[in-house]
Amino acid sequence: MDKNTVVIAIDHGWSNMKTVHEIFTSGIREITTEPALFENVLEKDGKYYKVGSERLKVKDSKVEDENYYLLSLAATAKELERLGKRTANVYWAVGLPLTRFGKEKEAFIKYLNQNREVTFKYEKKQYHITIERISVYPQCFAAVASQISEFPAKVLVVDIGSWTVDLMPIINQSPDESVCVTKNSGIITCIQQINKECVRKLNSEVDEYDIQQVMLNGADNLPDQYKDIILEELHKYCETITNYIRELGYNMDLTPIIFVGGGATVMKRFGQMQQRNVRYIEDIRANAKGFDYLGKIYLERTIRRVG
Repeated sequence: MDKNTVVIAIDHGWSNMKTVHEIFTSGIREITTEPALFENVLEKDGKYYKVGSERLKVKDSKVEDENYYLLSLAATAKELERLGKRTANVYWAVGLPLTRFGKEKEAFIKYLNQNREVTFKYEKKQYHITIERISVYPQCFAAVASQISEFPAKVLVVDIGSWTVDLMPIINQSPDESVCVTKNSGIITCIQQINKECVRKLNSEVDEYDIQQVMLNGADNLPDQYKDIILEELHKYCETITNYIRELGYNMDLTPIIFVGGGATVMKRFGQMQQRNVRYIEDIRANAKGFDYLGKIYLERTIRRVG
């Protein structure tokens, strides 16, 4: 790697793909014939794929099929387009939940590194990339990595993603991995519970997009019977997260807590915790930006060492 290597940070969420500058739905489906329109279309090995359509279903692993590899190429194209590059040596900086980091890291690197050189098209523009390195960083930690030097002696970081919730204490500016916890209780589980209640009470579901809009902006455009269910379940979800924290022995009134990830906005709006010891980082690209920060530090050190 050298100074011309481009760091591309990607947060592979079950709901959204995030880079430093881009957010798009984690959806991809093959188009069986050449499309008439090429917006958000990836072409690789003679096949066409529509990117950013309905999100993928949650599976046990993201390496079971080629979907997240193809989404990685799309994310890379979006970032290279911003740089005005069609050919680049790329350093992929990505992440995994902290408690699954050791178990899944090597498989994720092998999955993303299946081709050192890749030629593909995105929106009819051809890209040729050479994968120089892949680094996997722990989610949650990455979201606050650039701020850790300013933290007090003890902080609890709670990363609420689309599928997982990571709870990570940082003691004396260092993560305490021995007591980190990952739970499969992310925002998707909240959406699923909302629709269970809607079916039970109203015999109808609500589109995920509409529920997400309630999370972000309120429910002014929905009928009252749906709005009431959604708001009630959002409050219950936030209470569940709060109970997780209490069960781990943290005092909600005294422990400095930082909520990050897509669920930070939900906790801020519906969790009713506005005390001074609680802070919210609502940028859902926070982990991607952290991967970028950590990747660039590694790249700079490598260049200095080689030079």
